[in-house]
Amino acid sequence: MSSVPLSRCCIHTITTRPLSLAAAVEIYRDAGFAGITVWRDALATAGIKESVRILALSGLKVVSLCRGGFFPATDEVDRRHALDDNRRAIDEAAAIGAPLVVLVCGAVPGMPLREARKQIEASIAALIPHARQAGVKLAIEPLHPMYADTRSAVVTVSQANDMVERLASPQVGVTIDVYHTWWDDRLESEIARSGRLGAIFSFHVCDWRTPLRDILNDRGLMGEGCIPVRQIRSWVERAGFDGMIEMEIFSNQYWQENQREFVSRIRSAFIEHV
Repeated sequence: MSSVPLSRCCIHTITTRPLSLAAAVEIYRDAGFAGITVWRDALATAGIKESVRILALSGLKVVSLCRGGFFPATDEVDRRHALDDNRRAIDEAAAIGAPLVVLVCGAVPGMPLREARKQIEASIAALIPHARQAGVKLAIEPLHPMYADTRSAVVTVSQANDMVERLASPQVGVTIDVYHTWWDDRLESEIARSGRLGAIFSFHVCDWRTPLRDILNDRGLMGEGCIPVRQIRSWVERAGFDGMIEMEIFSNQYWQENQREFVSRIRSAFIEHV
């Protein structure tokens, strides 16, 4: 059984995608979750003013806003548009009281990954002053290499740590997501390195189904797959992380189910496997 108190449990609105923000808040709170990470689609649907009101009255801690990023582009105009959108994400995070924006960094088919990473790092550097002024941090989330074509040229914690070291700003750190990193034989040592940098800003959990039916939307509940979630949690905590543990489960299957019952199952899986 988990030794993690429910006071450290957070759930992402994308996990219960069919729910409105207001319904999600009610169901998460009823299930005993203490935190919420808000996805920008939920903000767009409810509107920023109504979202601020809902979250202020929710009793839940707003852990982060997902997502920013998608920086690389083949022309300067698109790169500027990406920066403008990320500034809006930072402002949205500040408005709802989220201390963090998670960055899915992006990639462009045909663009060399080294070039994409250069653009990503330069873009994050350009955002640091705005993030600092807003009181919002930026977390680089490495994605699984299967997404390196279109979703992220940053595919290892090592690459994220390298960027954090070069940027040398307390505004910039990393998100460790077990779905994207469990396969990496350097994961334990790179998590320790993130800890030494003071850079572990958030920690996401779910599980990897076998067989995987969809590379994006077939994540499992903790305990349904092959990820050693509890072991990775121990590495993250040994590195100094003691923040919220976030349930982020993209699932075509689970989005079709009764969401209140699904959240109850998430709670049980957390207790049993995290």
